[in-house]
Amino acid sequence: MKKLSIQWRLTIITTLFIALICGCLTLFIYKSGVYYIDSLQDTVNAQNEDGSKDGSEEIYISIPDEKWQDFANDFSIQVYNNKADYRKTSLILSALMALLGGVITFFISGHALKPLSEFSDKIEKVQAQNLAASRIEENKVKELNQLSISYNKMLERLSESFETQRQFTANAAHELRTPLAVMQVQLDLYNATEHPDNDECSQKTLKMVTEQNERLSKMVKTLLDMSELQTVARDEEIALDALVEEVLADLEPLAQKKGITLTGNCEALTMTGSDILIYRLVYNLVENAIKYNRSDGQVTVTVAKKDQNIIFSVADTGNGIPEALKNKIFEPFFRIDKSRSRALGGVGLGLALVHEIVRVHNGNITVKDNPAGGTIFEIVF
Repeated sequence: MKKLSIQWRLTIITTLFIALICGCLTLFIYKSGVYYIDSLQDTVNAQNEDGSKDGSEEIYISIPDEKWQDFANDFSIQVYNNKADYRKTSLILSALMALLGGVITFFISGHALKPLSEFSDKIEKVQAQNLAASRIEENKVKELNQLSISYNKMLERLSESFETQRQFTANAAHELRTPLAVMQVQLDLYNATEHPDNDECSQKTLKMVTEQNERLSKMVKTLLDMSELQTVARDEEIALDALVEEVLADLEPLAQKKGITLTGNCEALTMTGSDILIYRLVYNLVENAIKYNRSDGQVTVTVAKKDQNIIFSVADTGNGIPEALKNKIFEPFFRIDKSRSRALGGVGLGLALVHEIVRVHNGNITVKDNPAGGTIFEIVF
């Protein structure tokens, strides 16, 4: 009962109530009918006993005495059969009335609860990025109207919190970018000249500082990209086959270092969106597929049309992703193997950025196991 919807609860309760009322009413009418039928039989039996009419209003049946006994017996059998038929018919009618009442209640309650269903559907679509569009207008139902007001106030508070968080991230990234750029310039200048007095320890320290500075710079750039996603125009016509070809050409040197074969299998399709963001999306997925692949592996990029959707996928032949972690890999800074990710220069934001780009383009991304071994990232636009 706990898992039933309100509509089904109302239907079941009302049906049981109608069944109870019909049962009681049927029992009362049945008892009354039986009483009067039995009274009629008693009258006939009394007439059989005295065989005469005494002037009262009792019914008089003119039947010869020799046939009276047969008539009384047949009449008793008929009374018994009528009572049985009446009881059966009453029960059937009561059940049908209860069932009819339940069906009517189901549809009436469904109509009455429609505003609540719409309210629930609206809540299901709420995300951090569409709070303003998720407001619920004033409801005619008094109880739901107060709930709508409270819900809209909650959205306002959440929107303010998320906006504060986004602004802080953007400001922090902007503030960090300048000192990191200055440090990188100084390191490049220092490394460009020879320093014979540097010992091995100093060289290791400089190398470590340079690598970490580059890593921080990548992280800051990605944070800036994520904070500015909402402001990027998404009204360009993008030729996906040409874009994929460009990404594969840009990443070919990285693939050759690991002996990875890059393959594009793309139909000549176009979509409306941000060319810069879609390029970044494809680049991140293919780059990850190369980095976390095995030597002499393969990365296959596919773009095809199915019904009214564009299906985009990147398949690799790496070690795959554990089932329990497939829902977590799009979280910022999440890494399956932290030591390996750092060794490969990852900052844990690549797939988070991919997820946000897919979202702002009204798409959906899923992670599947590759039958040939490895992972398939599939995006539906």
